[in-house]
Amino acid sequence: MKVKKIQPILCGGDLNCYSVARAFHEEYGITSIAFGRYFLGATNHSKFIDFRVNEEINNKEKFVQVLLDEAEKHSDDEVLILMGCTDEYAELIIDNRDALSEKFVVPYIDSELKNRLVEKELFYSVCEEYGLDYPKTYIYNKGDSTRDFGFNYPIIVKASDSISFFQNSFEGMNKAYTANNEEEFNKIIEEVYSHGYEKSMIIQDFIPGEDENMRVLTCYSDQNGKVKMMCFGHVLLEEHTPKGIGNHAAIITEYEEELMNKYKDFLEKIGYVGFSNFDIKYDDRDGKFKVFEINLRQGRSNFYVTSSGNNIAKYVVEDRVFNKELELKIQKDPFYWHVIPNSVVYDYVKNKDLVKKCKDLVASGRSASSYGYDYDLKGNFKRSLYIFLYNINQKKKFKKYCKKY
Repeated sequence: MKVKKIQPILCGGDLNCYSVARAFHEEYGITSIAFGRYFLGATNHSKFIDFRVNEEINNKEKFVQVLLDEAEKHSDDEVLILMGCTDEYAELIIDNRDALSEKFVVPYIDSELKNRLVEKELFYSVCEEYGLDYPKTYIYNKGDSTRDFGFNYPIIVKASDSISFFQNSFEGMNKAYTANNEEEFNKIIEEVYSHGYEKSMIIQDFIPGEDENMRVLTCYSDQNGKVKMMCFGHVLLEEHTPKGIGNHAAIITEYEEELMNKYKDFLEKIGYVGFSNFDIKYDDRDGKFKVFEINLRQGRSNFYVTSSGNNIAKYVVEDRVFNKELELKIQKDPFYWHVIPNSVVYDYVKNKDLVKKCKDLVASGRSASSYGYDYDLKGNFKRSLYIFLYNINQKKKFKKYCKKY
């Protein structure tokens, strides 16, 4: 069958979704259809996103039917590519992969593998099995009276199942907590379990270091389970708002051969397919890179991958639509990506050698911003106004939550 049209169908409406849609537009000049429960500024008023509000899109009982109803509106010569842009949507796609595969290209693992990886508690068991370094960890269950976790305060406290955690939201909740003593730990646990969350909590040794100790690894594995793209990023800054903490705001790509080979072997041994995204932190105490979690999708900051020369849309299309045998691409050259103003990066990154590297990359034309897309901004007053106000708001947020250096 000759492909007349590729049509991305995206689930989500945040920066992740915008970046995926931008990748499809940059490579193929096409508009993506995106479904979400409500409009978000990240994707609103974009020229290349046809956003559809559907309040039931995240309903487990109706998710598949909403998408199949959309598929019926398209001709047989269109190839519909389905991609989830949040953990929740990615899991819904995986859990319904067989039904959705009748109408969509679905570049995801199966639910059996998902269940081994998605909850942090089980993921760390897999890490142990395959030799991936991770922080010292204690699995805490509701009602557990243990306060000796095998490592000292300060500790990190976070939900093993982040989707369930955010489905039981409450005022003042954080994506992750730091407890400096037992009293603070008890307060966190009481608050979390009094708002409906029932699953385990992850208690971890606090790895010292600023945002710049964080790393991110994004990979694409083809339909045969072979890794075909790896892009490793040195995080410069993260968001520090309570719900946004840990979201990457600026990254420089780097090459770490030993680490990348280890993760390539891991992904191929477990039979992984599609995009994987690892949150990692460098521990100065022992010189090891330690993984926190795997995301079963492209990361929120995925434009650092596309803009550095690894268009994520192209990998899916060439692998799943054209069935091409892809060469392995490992990103080695440095590239600077950001989703906040350069001035914020320059002011709030502690390591000024990294700041100089950013400035050098900007000067040499090797930098990009997710929202800085001329095609989308030219003649688009509403979009341009949003980005202008977004940048002002980012400056205010970093001033409130972070320290200048």
